[in-house]
Amino acid sequence: MKLKRKIYDDLIRWKENSQGATALMIDGARRVGKSYIAEEFAKTEYKSYILIDFGNAPQDVLDLFLNDSANLDLFFSKLSVFYSTPLYERDSLIIFDEVQQFPRARQLIKYLVKDGRYDFLETGSLIRLKKNVKDIIIPSEEDHLEMFPLDFEEFLWALGDIVTYPLIRQCFSTRTPLGQPLHRKIMNDFRQYMLVGGMPQSVLAYIDKRDFEASDVAKRRILKLYRDDVSKFAENYEDKVFAVFDNIPGQLSKKEKKYRLSSLDPHARFRSYEDSFIWLNESMIVNACFNATDPNIGLALSSDTTTQKCYMADTGLLVTHAFKDGKFTDNELYRAILFDKVNVNEGMITENIAAQMLRLHRERLYFYSRSDSSHRENHMEIDFLISDGKKISPVEVKSGNYRSHSSLDKFKKRFSATVGNPYILYTKDVMEKDGIIHLPLYMAELL
Repeated sequence: MKLKRKIYDDLIRWKENSQGATALMIDGARRVGKSYIAEEFAKTEYKSYILIDFGNAPQDVLDLFLNDSANLDLFFSKLSVFYSTPLYERDSLIIFDEVQQFPRARQLIKYLVKDGRYDFLETGSLIRLKKNVKDIIIPSEEDHLEMFPLDFEEFLWALGDIVTYPLIRQCFSTRTPLGQPLHRKIMNDFRQYMLVGGMPQSVLAYIDKRDFEASDVAKRRILKLYRDDVSKFAENYEDKVFAVFDNIPGQLSKKEKKYRLSSLDPHARFRSYEDSFIWLNESMIVNACFNATDPNIGLALSSDTTTQKCYMADTGLLVTHAFKDGKFTDNELYRAILFDKVNVNEGMITENIAAQMLRLHRERLYFYSRSDSSHRENHMEIDFLISDGKKISPVEVKSGNYRSHSSLDKFKKRFSATVGNPYILYTKDVMEKDGIIHLPLYMAELL
């Protein structure tokens, strides 16, 4: 079965707008579907294509980049012969897959694009790490796309449902409740999405027979691959990356979800673990969320990178990661979420899925935290802050039966000149109350 992905439309737009003037880099976590979508695009939109997998490229191909790139006529001729594929001017695509493993190929993009004969598409992970750009000049002729796990609409497409999400979008724009029967049905599908996640292998394993165990097996393979990548690419500090990564579920299960290094080592300091957080964020395995200490002056300008929350980029992987040492049948989150009895680690799952959906449309996530034990009126915790034009909108994630939103009220009062629409994401239907827009969790990706 083929999974329909929205990024395909972005690839079409790039081809039409670029007309060979730029290459395109798709950046994303491993197993998020970069290679698959690149090849599907090549098969459908071009007369021929060559895919070079630099994770497994033979030395003969690497030698072409090292020895023959000064003569592009010879370079393309040898490439065509090696892959037994004819190349057609302006109608062939050459894919550099996992290009971070061979930076020399990426540096050549400048000259390959200038030549103008063919289109070039790159895929990569960890492409911004110093190790993967060492001794090369990053080509300015690169456009960039980030690729994420399937969003909720794409998950519904995988289930064969193409009609529900347009209605969700309409009700979001008009702030209209969907009504309990329909909301209940969508929440049932959304609970499946939280458990399965959006990694293509997990979704494909699940959808055939609605088999959560098959999905869990696929996710465990992905988590093992991530651990193998840490061992391979996080040289000299892999133990610290493992420590940070393994502790994510424990950190997110706490009431205050800021990552506390003291849980790893009472004497730990951020500077000694900074590279570990950067590695996980650059690999797009996690979504980092930074404390914006003064929303009045903007989010990025007041960002405190030493105070952050560390969400998993895929909530389905988080569910499996939280119980990685036990059997699938021991994972109580599956039962709790499916039967709407999420009292175990409730905030961990709901806040993580909100972070995953909010990250789709912004480069960075922010929250607001201020502690003031002597003046309780100044103590606030806002789960997320998002830009809303020139305003800042606070977003809180709540359970369906929450009783108060004191932090939201205090934030609105303290930053009244800055605050846009305040939102609460929860498990119930659309509602406006006390000047706050309440949205079901499945609408988070529309913010």
